[in-house]
Amino acid sequence: MSEHKKIIKDIEDKLGFEPQILHTLGELDPDFLKTYRKCDKKMLSDGALPAKMKVLMALAVVASQRCESCTVAQMRSALNQGATKEEIMETMEVVFLTSGAPGVASCREALKLVK
Repeated sequence: MSEHKKIIKDIEDKLGFEPQILHTLGELDPDFLKTYRKCDKKMLSDGALPAKMKVLMALAVVASQRCESCTVAQMRSALNQGATKEEIMETMEVVFLTSGAPGVASCREALKLVK
């Protein structure tokens, strides 16, 4: 197994799903994929903040940036980290307060994963 496939497998194990874009990144620039893994490890590891909280924060950030595919990925990660419906809905309140209806609208597909 190539090194970039091992990195993707490691990330998949932590996220609970395999982000398809990582294959493209790994083929184009394996060093970038290594950097991505370092950042991913930091976010998906407990520290002063639990990993679940960091992922919910990331969900709020990508929603405020109105990246629909990003919100789906972060929602899958949040659910994999054990986020509850109540925690997700409070995160949506933060999104609404900071980004308004457009931020919440970018979570349209992501919220379907909570049902």
